[in-house]
Amino acid sequence: MAEAQQQTGKPQLRTRIQAYGINHLHVFFSSLGRIWRAPFASLMTASVIGIALALPAGFYTLLQNLQQLSGGWDGAARISLYLHNNVSLSQAEKFAKQLNTTPQIEKVRVIDKDAALEEFKALSGFGDALDALDSNPLPMVIVVTPVVDTENPQRVENLVEELANRPEVELVQLDLQWVKRLYTIMNLVQRGLIVIAGMLALAVILVIGNTIRLDIQNRHSEIQVNKLIGATNAFIRRPFLYTGFWYGLFGGLTACVLVVTALSLLQGPAKRLAGLYDSGFRVVNLGFGNSILLIAIAILLGYLGSWLAVGRHLRDIEPG
Repeated sequence: MAEAQQQTGKPQLRTRIQAYGINHLHVFFSSLGRIWRAPFASLMTASVIGIALALPAGFYTLLQNLQQLSGGWDGAARISLYLHNNVSLSQAEKFAKQLNTTPQIEKVRVIDKDAALEEFKALSGFGDALDALDSNPLPMVIVVTPVVDTENPQRVENLVEELANRPEVELVQLDLQWVKRLYTIMNLVQRGLIVIAGMLALAVILVIGNTIRLDIQNRHSEIQVNKLIGATNAFIRRPFLYTGFWYGLFGGLTACVLVVTALSLLQGPAKRLAGLYDSGFRVVNLGFGNSILLIAIAILLGYLGSWLAVGRHLRDIEPG
């Protein structure tokens, strides 16, 4: 008897799961059909969402391009160590090996004073004058490339103080000020971008919430009838949540199209400008991964906006 009940229970559970899935599928496409029947209003809503999401996404992609462009500038943040004249080449190389084990240092290069003199002769045009000197006036130099911490540029300055106290070093020269200014500006832009993105995300939630609210008001009588025949709040809420999903999806796709189009228009001028400076820089577009992320965020905001609107207004509708 128990086995028979168990066997009949399994088909019932399977039937209920299938009915639940079919109902979800029906509501999923019926909510799309409802949006499709009001194309102008739906297009306006999706366009507003797309523009609101395209602004932070576009600025974020431009910031990534600036970081890529400035990536080759980190080398300018070099520390030049001018050693004492009595330091030999072997001593300088030994000192450089010690520096290379320091975690704050990315790369070390030794410049022999004889090689530096030959290079200076070739570049300066004073070869004959320099040949008249009794000794080489140039010191041994070690060029240190530090690990630039964009969040804490002070660490590089602390490294400079440590290197200046080494007995082999006579003079330390550092040109990091402009690099610090660049990263400070980029960090400021990043923080501002987060604030703008948060405000526009809130705007998207409000736009979708207001759209769903109007839809609820238009279907006020239908909701009352559904409640009279015993429909649960979850059943009534479902089509509105899927409507928010569709608005988020269309808004995310619109945002991707706007960002890709805008950056594609910048490709030609940026390429010509890079060619004038003999640079291989090119504008990196949104990309597949970032596009999927943008669409997912748009869908999440659409779902959240519809959930808040339905939860707020559905409680006020009771069969009278």
